[in-house]
Order: sequence, then structure tokens, then C-alpha cells
Amino acid sequence: MSQPVAPVRHILIEGNKSYHNITEDLCSPTEKAPSREWILAFIISAALLGLYVFAVCWTVWKGIGSWNLNRTINWGWDITNFVWWIGIGHAGTLISAILLLFRQRWRTGVNRAAEAMTIFAVICAGQFPIIHMGRVWLAFFIFPFPNTRGPLWANFNSPLLWDVFAISTYFSVSLLFWYTGLVPDLATVRDRASGFRRKMYDIFSFGWTGSAKHWQRWESLSLVLAGISTPLVLSVHTIVSFDFATSVIPGWHTTIFPPYFVAGAIFSGFAMVQTLMVITRKVLRLEEYITINHIESMNKVIVLTGTIVGVAYLTELFVAWYSGYIYEQFAFYNRVFGVYWWSYFGMMFCNVVSPQLFWSRKIRRSIWWTFFLSIIVNIGMWFERFVIIATTLARDYLPSSWSYYSPSWVEIALFAGTIGLFFVCYLIFTRVAPVVAIAEVKAILKVAGDQYIGPNAKAHGHHGGHKSAPVKEDKHED
Repeated sequence: MSQPVAPVRHILIEGNKSYHNITEDLCSPTEKAPSREWILAFIISAALLGLYVFAVCWTVWKGIGSWNLNRTINWGWDITNFVWWIGIGHAGTLISAILLLFRQRWRTGVNRAAEAMTIFAVICAGQFPIIHMGRVWLAFFIFPFPNTRGPLWANFNSPLLWDVFAISTYFSVSLLFWYTGLVPDLATVRDRASGFRRKMYDIFSFGWTGSAKHWQRWESLSLVLAGISTPLVLSVHTIVSFDFATSVIPGWHTTIFPPYFVAGAIFSGFAMVQTLMVITRKVLRLEEYITINHIESMNKVIVLTGTIVGVAYLTELFVAWYSGYIYEQFAFYNRVFGVYWWSYFGMMFCNVVSPQLFWSRKIRRSIWWTFFLSIIVNIGMWFERFVIIATTLARDYLPSSWSYYSPSWVEIALFAGTIGLFFVCYLIFTRVAPVVAIAEVKAILKVAGDQYIGPNAKAHGHHGGHKSAPVKEDKHED
């Protein structure tokens, strides 16, 4: 006899799937020849990656002078892009970890891509501080280790050094969390492969056999890593905000930055996951596993986090006015009405106004609206980082040093190139591992599949509290 099932539960697996169907559908992108859409996306991404390599070589050869930085605005697109990528990266693991801890079944459609997004986004983010040093071959100076350089040590009072520790720790934990979830699925692909391919998957699956002891250890490790990852995400982006908040520059020296940055990171991360999900479900034909219900659940979180970010923007303006500190007030006045007014209003529209469209259920469940608004949100979050950095530095205490900053072609090429790097890594990932967790989808099949809680569930005896059909109904799914 089946358990009573509430009719309000969302269908998360469509197509009347059996366990065998799930394995076939989710393993096939790693086994069959890539589709034309995948090849086209990879060519475009590889072209952008080539542009990135050229821009890096140009910067190293010519020096930072090839950028349009000046003595007033010495942080430009490079640190803007760094914080933007870090924000995207810090949400991926948080999404997966929190949904795992709260036992949310709809995580199965988004967690694998979100975790992969974290790894690739942090890799992209890590490029910018190193390139910004100018002498990339001396990047090892940021690590404190016993050396013969005399008194020359890293500055432990600098939040830039805290970034190194925080981000490297976060990257390590996220990599473990992501790879732990991959192990059972890599073993599934291994069992279907042959020859050299089978040997490689056998190595990367660590000899997984699917025994009860393996599953018990796998679940325990996943919960431990999720428990570590969740507070780590909050602490890491708090430390990134300290790059600004611990300074004495008006507009930066504020205690609202840590929660403000964390909310913004979650907001932009959910938007990027939505972008990836919409593309992935189309290119890999996974519409039955990444459903409208998954997309709607994500959009609800975007509405919530977008509203939190909007409250933070208004709080900043109120605190600047209420403080009575004329330099702080001028900094925010300049953001709204200064030479960079277009970036401030772009930020407010993209991050505060546009997500409110998701209050409409029709828009919330629309693929095209979701894809469009997710890109708008990511553009808005980039504007936010640009507003914080460029508009604050452009107008300091001395009017004689005021200046205007616009990026050079090298800076634009570096940013576009990291987008290419991100998508090259993600597209390769979709070819070597299932982009949706096979084991976790199978675990929720009987409480989320459309044949159990969908329109035809009553005929199968799974609707409400009705008795189920004979046991043989489920035998084909073993």
C-alpha cells in the first residue's frame, strides 16, 4: 500500500519515467555525439576564451598601463568583474547545500549545475586579482609561507589577504561537495562504458559499488559538507565586502556591506543558475527533469532575494541622509545624480524593479521571461559592483583629482573572455558527467513522478490515500 500523497505536491519528473528511463536519459549526453546546439555554443565560448588568452598576454607584455585606470580610479573593471564572479560562485554551493539540509526535493533538477557553476565561477574570479598585480609571476607573494625574503611577509591586517584564505577554503569545500555528489553517477556511467573510457570512470568513481555501506558514508559526507558550506558561503562574501567596508572612503565605510553583499551574491547566483538551467534543458533535451516547477521555485527565491537587495539599497540612502556626514551624503548624491547616473538607475531597474515581474504566476512559469529576466538580473548585479567601485572613487576629497573612467578594449576582452572560459568549462562538464543527479532523481521518483502524483495517478492507485496497484506495477523500475 502506498503512502497518502498530497495533491498539492509539484510534479518534478515528467514523462512516466522508470528507473531505466532515468539512467538512459541522463547518461545519454555523455555517451552520444554532441548536438549542433552544443557544438555552436562551444565554438562561441572557445572563441571568447581565445580572446581572453590574447588579452592576458597583452596585459602581461604591455603592463597595466594598457588599461584605463588612473591615480583616482585604480580599481576599475578588473575588481568589478572579480566581485561579480565571486557573487555568482558563492550562490551555487549555497543553493545546493541549503536545499539538501532542508530536504527540498526540487533541488534534484538544479543542484548539480549550481555546484559546477560555483567551481567555474570561482576559477574565473581568481584570474582578476592576479592579473591586477601587474607582475603575475610574483603572485605567490600573497601566500604567507616560510621564506628567505627577510621581513617581507603578507599583510595579515589586509582584507585582500583574508580573501585569499576565505576563497581558497571555500573553493576546496565546494569542490569536495560537488565531487562527492558526482561519485555515484560516475559509477553509473562507468558500468555502461567500455575500454579506456570505462577505466577512466572507474578511477574517478573510486571503485564505487553501490553497497549499503557506500551509500551510508556518501550521505553522511554530503550532509557534513553541506553543513560546512552553508556558513562558509556567508562568511566568504562577508570577507569580500571587507575589501571595501574596512576602508575609510565615504560610500564604502559602512556596516551594511556584509549582509548586503551576501544577499546580492545569492540573488545573482540564482539568476545565473536560471540562465544555465534554461540553456541546459534545451540543448541537452532535459525538459522532463528540469521542469517548469523547478524554474518556478527558483523564480520565487529570486523575488525574495531581489526584494532584500532593494531594501539594502534604500537603507544605504537613508543611513547616508540620517548620518549628517556631508561626505557620505555627497558620495550617494553623486551615485544618483553624478556622471555615472546611468549605472545607478540601471542597477535599480535591473535588480529591484525587474524581479517584481515574477509576482505574476504566468511570467514566473514562462521559459522566455525567465531567461530574459535572469540575464537582466546578472547585468544589474554587474552594474551594482561598478557603481560601488567606479562612482565612489571617481569623486574623492580633492576636486582637482576628480576623473572619469571608461574601460579599454583590453579590459572588455578580459571580461568577455572569462565568460568564454566559464562556458567552455561548463559545456565540457556536460559531456563528461550527468548534469542532473541520477541517483537523487531516482530517490524521489515515487513521490514526485507524474505517474504517481500526476493526472493519471488515480488509475495507478497512487492518488490521495487510495490503495496502490499490485506490486508488479513497480517491478519494471528496479
